[in-house]
Amino acid sequence: MSTGFNEAKRKYENLGIDVEKAIETLKNVSVSLHCWQGDDVRGFDTDPNKPLTGGIQTTGNYPGRASNPEELMSDIDEVLKLIPGKPKMNLHASYAIFEDGQWADRDKLEPKHFQKWVDFCKERGLGCDFNPTFFSHEKCDPLTLSSKNEETRKFWIEHGKACIRISNYLAEELGEKCVMNIWTGDGLKDVPGDRIGPRVRYRESIDEILSEPYDFSKVKPCIESKVFGIGVEAYTVGSAEFALSYAAFNRDKCIPLMDNGHYHPTEVVSDKIPALLTFFDEIALHVTRPIRWDSDHVVLFDDETKEIAREIVRCGLDKVDIALDYFDASINRISAWTMGYRNVQKALLFALLQPTDELRKLQDEHNFSKLMVAQEELKTMPFNEIWDEYCARCGKPLDGEWFPEVERYEREVLSRRG
Repeated sequence: MSTGFNEAKRKYENLGIDVEKAIETLKNVSVSLHCWQGDDVRGFDTDPNKPLTGGIQTTGNYPGRASNPEELMSDIDEVLKLIPGKPKMNLHASYAIFEDGQWADRDKLEPKHFQKWVDFCKERGLGCDFNPTFFSHEKCDPLTLSSKNEETRKFWIEHGKACIRISNYLAEELGEKCVMNIWTGDGLKDVPGDRIGPRVRYRESIDEILSEPYDFSKVKPCIESKVFGIGVEAYTVGSAEFALSYAAFNRDKCIPLMDNGHYHPTEVVSDKIPALLTFFDEIALHVTRPIRWDSDHVVLFDDETKEIAREIVRCGLDKVDIALDYFDASINRISAWTMGYRNVQKALLFALLQPTDELRKLQDEHNFSKLMVAQEELKTMPFNEIWDEYCARCGKPLDGEWFPEVERYEREVLSRRG
């Protein structure tokens, strides 16, 4: 322990903060690392040169994108060297790995197509979350679960059921719950003539998917909303009201998922977390950084990320399943992964070092002047010394030390890819 850490620890202890408890708590908080940052959401089940569709878009063409499972796993290993804490993997169904050319369409996916991912996770002590992939496929017409075409809808329902089975498999093999997120880009580019019809079909489709047997203590299906997507600007079937209503009426078999890029620019998810946890025992969260819309920028240690973390800590770390979700193709992808993950960890540690009980007491006493002063003075506490100690105890590089390793990996590995 450095002299700086001991002095910082003393200052926090003067505020009644148990620094050692905060560090040990954070070591055991799972945060899911999304595989799709490494290859710009391309996956392995379709032509990697085809454009993304279904409300998904990446921008940029930075060299070194992973183009096969081996490259993607190598890149993830590089990230794992650089991030502290307890990461999980997060996979999309489109990242199925087909042995000996035994390709299967999405409605026919099986657990065996994710055996290599299970082996990867077991070797590294990782759990794994999962996502059906309702985009970038010829059977997006452009709707999926809300399509009027029964053949199309049936295909995507069977895909969802297959993903329930795969999620069960991941949970059982890895011994950790699997959060399975249902999100579609279903919607229309211009003003619809019928808003309720697609939503009724969407509800019925999710009902059918969730009729597939699963252990709700091990598999946590989520319903994720969105305000709009590329090509579906006028009408989104899975709106916030739809997703929350579905989860509320089916709370024995699914939970809501909020992505902090999926709302109007003046809305903040930090305020929505305690609102939902007033009614739900558990919710899921995708952390990104929206700029004017769901633009999936790398997560920063900014005010909203810190406020999200504060609300997670205040409401209960065991009540929120945290995952990253962004895909920036304009910068080094290893750096993007690492920076975003470290910043979520940093925000959680910052939140754990807040005198939550004292701040709550000041609010309850209507002592708002002192509350404001306390909150502002906390911003200049010697947090960085605690963060450095946390990274050191996790055996990971400190700030200022990890980026040279990213540059080395780019020179020796990424720059040699076609």
